[in-house]
Amino acid sequence: RCRKVKETSKVGQCPRPAKPIEIYEFEGCPFCRKVREMVSVLDLDVLYYPCPKGSPTFRPKVLEMGGKRQFPYMVDPNTGVAMYESDDIINYLAKTYGDGSVPIMLKLGLLTTITAGLALSGRSGKGSSYTPAKLPSQPIEIWAYEGSPFCKIARETLVELELPHLLHSCARGSPKRQDFFKKYGLFQAPYIEDPNTGVKMFESADIVEYLRATYAA
Repeated sequence: RCRKVKETSKVGQCPRPAKPIEIYEFEGCPFCRKVREMVSVLDLDVLYYPCPKGSPTFRPKVLEMGGKRQFPYMVDPNTGVAMYESDDIINYLAKTYGDGSVPIMLKLGLLTTITAGLALSGRSGKGSSYTPAKLPSQPIEIWAYEGSPFCKIARETLVELELPHLLHSCARGSPKRQDFFKKYGLFQAPYIEDPNTGVKMFESADIVEYLRATYAA
């Protein structure tokens, strides 16, 4: 059994998915935020397919795959499991890629959802509605974590432009922080690498400007 993810824990003791888990969601949804928080706790890499309101690609795909236009929706290509309902997804991730336990603040039902909603309230619906954009051929990679206001700004733009992105979770205590430091000589998030253009970039404001200039229609 692996230990819970704490600052001193070794998440490498937990099972790691061979392929990134796929989650269809959008930034301004409190149910989606709960799942993103669990992703940070478990230090998972996730391929996010943004589904902002009015978006033409992945929102209809969720209806086609699962029969409901409801978010978040998770697909685990490692096990073939697909499911709706944030609490069910959280429990599944905890049992499959953790030690089975869920942090107390993610087990409080309605209170958890209200808390997640309050955490989003200061952003005035950012990351909820679609801005017409060109779809990249490959997902953009981003090193980020839930809870960082700077990461949130970059994620909001990825979601509004409906840009698929592979998120490398790097919350406090993540071994990926040390890996990142060894590679780049510092740790700073958010950081993106766009395989479609070769661009590599720090700084949330610069990332937002780049994404809008490159992909907004």
